[in-house]
Amino acid sequence: MWAGRADQLSDWRDVLRPRRLAGIHERGRTILGEAGSGKSSLVRRIARDATDVGDWVTPQLRIPSGTDPIKRLAVALLDLASAAGLATAREQHISELLRRVEAVAISGVSPSVRAQEGPGPYTVLTDLLIEIGRAAIQRRDVMVLIHIDEVQNITDESSRSQLLTALGDALAHEETIAVPGGMQVDRGLPITVYLTGLPEFADTAGARTGATFARRFRTITLDAIDDGALMTALQPFVTEGWPIANDGGDADRVLMEPAAQRAIVELSCGEPFLFQLAGERAWYAGTGNLITAAQVRTGWRDAAPEAEAHVQRILDRLPGRERQFLETMAGLEPEERTLTNIARAAGYAKGTDAGPTAQRLDLTRRIIRRTRPYSFRHRAIEAYLTSDWPW
Repeated sequence: MWAGRADQLSDWRDVLRPRRLAGIHERGRTILGEAGSGKSSLVRRIARDATDVGDWVTPQLRIPSGTDPIKRLAVALLDLASAAGLATAREQHISELLRRVEAVAISGVSPSVRAQEGPGPYTVLTDLLIEIGRAAIQRRDVMVLIHIDEVQNITDESSRSQLLTALGDALAHEETIAVPGGMQVDRGLPITVYLTGLPEFADTAGARTGATFARRFRTITLDAIDDGALMTALQPFVTEGWPIANDGGDADRVLMEPAAQRAIVELSCGEPFLFQLAGERAWYAGTGNLITAAQVRTGWRDAAPEAEAHVQRILDRLPGRERQFLETMAGLEPEERTLTNIARAAGYAKGTDAGPTAQRLDLTRRIIRRTRPYSFRHRAIEAYLTSDWPW
């Protein structure tokens, strides 16, 4: 059930895909958010939609800590090259290009690969991606979509720089093509890139590549989902029921009473992970064809430790200054949550000393809003710090 991410889905369907197909420049997308915000699931959904219309799509390329991202990308590009028919191409330069990419796929950015004559690994990957884009142009209605996940784990500065340069150069590349009337025009390749990860990636990428990264990737940080969208997502359970097969193999339906719908939304605090957790436990809490509010509460008792651990993991990842700011803010009455009051309660000499921390918690992490007074965007953190939620 997709709720609260209509803008991002529309961005792919109505902006990014049609513009890149038409050869019009459009930046890649960096989707960031705290754990459980649904960023990876969102892009997997976009990738599914792309696959359904015949686009060439990589699998979700998750980057565990310590993994060579260049090697991971090389393997995926070889698969795309096969889909594009490049593996059977007779041109010598393509054969040589594929050979060099295969060496990168085996060894990554190793000294032996770097020592070979010719362009470096990241340049070779860019060249192959450009060839794949050229093949997509010939197909006229095919996009190339690359999804790299957990990008915050790319801690090696050299690897991160090479990866972003390879992808960014392909996004910026222009081909000269002939159009009716005998004219020649430049057009971009039908390629797009989605990077997904935790908010701190924006700091590491932006600090080293600066304006270049900003020109080639648009950063979107996901907020919590509003309750109205979550209620809408569950409405089919209430009005129509969810189709299942019963023990006899016949079609049946599971329904949800409105009070259960409201309880799931209230417990979720706008967090996609918690929304799924509350719904899953409510589903298994009963055996009949109606999910009740009592079953939601029963299921949540088992889910509460996992919900608490989820929020605690987010808080534990924060630098001490940011966590202190949140805890101090939570300790004030909602109408008293101004920067001056928070700074004073936290022991700062003046309110402006807490300004940079507040800015990061708002713009980078999307945990608070610097309104008058300040408020929480991340409602699960607010509930955890100000009430007995999730218990």
